Amino acid sequence: MNSPADTHDAPASLVLASSSPRRRLLLSLAGFEFEVAEPGVDETRLEAERPEDYVCRIALLKARAVAAAQPAGALVLGCDTTVVLDDAVLGKPTDERHAAAMLLALAGKTHVVYTGYALIVAGGDDEEAGVDATRVTMRSMSPAEAAAYAATGEPLDKAGGYALQGKGNGFVERVDGLRSTVIGLPLEKVVDLLIRNGVVPTLV
Repeated sequence: MNSPADTHDAPASLVLASSSPRRRLLLSLAGFEFEVAEPGVDETRLEAERPEDYVCRIALLKARAVAAAQPAGALVLGCDTTVVLDDAVLGKPTDERHAAAMLLALAGKTHVVYTGYALIVAGGDDEEAGVDATRVTMRSMSPAEAAAYAATGEPLDKAGGYALQGKGNGFVERVDGLRSTVIGLPLEKVVDLLIRNGVVPTLV
């Protein structure tokens, strides 16, 4: 498969296919200029689909959906994140009670966060995708702590029911891997991918 850079002589515009403010912030902090478009795709996991295959597939779906509405040559970046505990895939909690239950399930244990990422060219056939995994160990916590955190609303749109970049960091005992993967965009890997394909940081 050719890389997106092979089809362009001049730097292409970058579009982030995501509704996540965390991904927008990470990409901005890395110095990239980009536009944002929300993908609006079905993120239902397929039966027996492996977590790493799931996040990679959804990242590609997001990028493809947005690329369909972009001018030819634009580079579109899609990402997706999920949390896995003892082979169980934890998505976003449905409400505060569900969020508290997720936190208590994670408490005192180590789980894995998978983030898939995909870069494609609008109007072309070139696609690159990958997955990064980070292990996160949570400290023990009481039901009251979990409920109080859930009541803040912070975990309600986060896979696994906590935000590493927010108050949820207080429950984290150890991170083995990229912290940015847990937040939703494996920055080191994505930066390398973008630079290889002709998109360079300009705001640093």
